Amino acid sequence: MGPKIGLALGAGGAKGLAHIGVLQVLEKAQIPIDIITGSSMGAAIGSFYAAGSNLDLMAKLAKELNNSHLIDIVIPKWGLIKGKKAHALIRLMTHNKSFEQLNIPLGVVATDLQNGERIVFKEGNVANAVRASIAVPGVVQPFWMDNRILVDGAVTDRVPAQLAKEMGAEMVIAVDLQFHNKEKIEINNIYDVIMQSIELLERQIRSYYTCYADIIIKPRVCDYNWTDFEAAEHFIEMGKIACEEALDEIKEKIKAFSQ
Repeated sequence: MGPKIGLALGAGGAKGLAHIGVLQVLEKAQIPIDIITGSSMGAAIGSFYAAGSNLDLMAKLAKELNNSHLIDIVIPKWGLIKGKKAHALIRLMTHNKSFEQLNIPLGVVATDLQNGERIVFKEGNVANAVRASIAVPGVVQPFWMDNRILVDGAVTDRVPAQLAKEMGAEMVIAVDLQFHNKEKIEINNIYDVIMQSIELLERQIRSYYTCYADIIIKPRVCDYNWTDFEAAEHFIEMGKIACEEALDEIKEKIKAFSQ
């Protein structure tokens, strides 16, 4: 009998579409996923899969997406983007399920903006939890829930490998979208300013999650910005390649556990 496998999907905006490619390779190789955890875009893709969305359909939808489908600009008070379009898409892709109705146990990470606490969702409405997890500070408006002001899970737990362990995973496969970095990032707008600032801060605590991860998959997606949804096909392909490179190691660790 093999280990209970947890998949921890990291944050990264549009680069998170690489998670689709990772899942496609794992599914084709018949690697069972018993638990999924995610922050920000990792929470979104993980929730779609846990809710039963078909990966090929997800890939086709991703390739049709552009910023106009997801970004609803608002006069800034809490954030530049209202988040209603994204929330509607998340509800659609998760079939508006609760955590209890999912095919695979899911953990979604958000952050309490007022006290800095890591908030973990494992029950209730999935779409609401994911909407909170994707609320990049200063970019997407926070999500108010239970008297909390909630923002991006990546602020406190960018790659939630520890959460996968906490949920019972005996072997954790982590997907880190920021492992490869360009020496110099092109900054074109206010979104890039905010996201690059956050990424620089996150790099300082990169090693935090690694002690909980048995395998780290590292898609090479550094050549694009976090808003480049038009590059979906590239991101998905990079996810596939990175997962295929790690596949032998994954199988060896599963085999070793079973002996």
